[in-house]
Amino acid sequence: MNNTVAVLPGDGIGPEVTRAAARVLSAVRPDLECVEALVGAAALSKGLPPLPPETRSLCDRSVAILFGSVGLPQYDGRPLKERPEYALFLLRRDYELYANIRPVRVFSGLEQASSLRKELIEGLDLVVVRELTGGIYFGKPKEIRVEEGVEVAVDTMVYRAPEIERIARIAFELARGRRRLVTSIDKQNILESSRLWRRVTTRIAAEYPDIRLEHLLVDNAAMQLVREPKAFDVILTENMFGDILSDEAAILTGSIGNLPSASLGAARDGRQFGLYEPISGSAPDIAGKGVANPVAAILSAAMLLRISLDDEMGASRVEDAVGTAIAAGARTADLVHDGERSLSTDAFTERVLQALSG
Repeated sequence: MNNTVAVLPGDGIGPEVTRAAARVLSAVRPDLECVEALVGAAALSKGLPPLPPETRSLCDRSVAILFGSVGLPQYDGRPLKERPEYALFLLRRDYELYANIRPVRVFSGLEQASSLRKELIEGLDLVVVRELTGGIYFGKPKEIRVEEGVEVAVDTMVYRAPEIERIARIAFELARGRRRLVTSIDKQNILESSRLWRRVTTRIAAEYPDIRLEHLLVDNAAMQLVREPKAFDVILTENMFGDILSDEAAILTGSIGNLPSASLGAARDGRQFGLYEPISGSAPDIAGKGVANPVAAILSAAMLLRISLDDEMGASRVEDAVGTAIAAGARTADLVHDGERSLSTDAFTERVLQALSG
């Protein structure tokens, strides 16, 4: 049985939080072979492409990818193929990772770290299902050109009915194991792509009579997320809207460093292949200082266990250990409140490992 996990730490805080997650993963499943490889600016700095052939080969033979982050300011403004972010673009495209799952959960003890009142977010548990390989990020043409002496930028937003159908089914299936509510987010009053999105989503909903479907315009959804976040269960939306709304939802938990994600494609050898990563990005301003929050990376490893390795027990052990550490007062600098003591990345990870062995 293939138990290789491709570990791609990447840039900025990526190596710090990804290696923390790999330590936890190995503690729960010592049978796994976690193999590191270069990606992003870490590869570019050595004269390699953002996604080197050796890294792609590792991913090809792995059951899943544990990913850190890509992107550093010195590469901004370069052509896409010469930027660290191109690696993530290629991984999503070439492995058809079309479904991005982002659980949003407030751990007991972190309510005061949120920007909202405790009663609004206490016990918050929702999930954002974001379509990942379509929409304005991938549409063609995508270019800057000159028309009659004037620079013109063009980004094309394209969705095809089958793309909407498959991501909608992911959301409805998830809702069956939760509170049976799907809220589909669009901008159908303006965008033709959103009108198609709403029609297709409504049609697919008929296949799930046990699930309640609601529609919200994206601007209203952004407001309701901070007004009444616990009213949501499963949020279904297209690529750009999901990118923005899930970052907004992350702050409800106290820090963007708390939010894991899974990007899923087709099954491979009977297993669900996926890329698992925190959504916080490379955060170069704090890289190397040992203060990065590893919660999202560790929880991403838990998602890897649950989804790609079908190891519910292992996943629950990791999540429970994180919750135990937080309940006992473990905090990184981004989570401290009213004089609480902060821990380094490594010290927080040690607290999670202690909870695992306790």
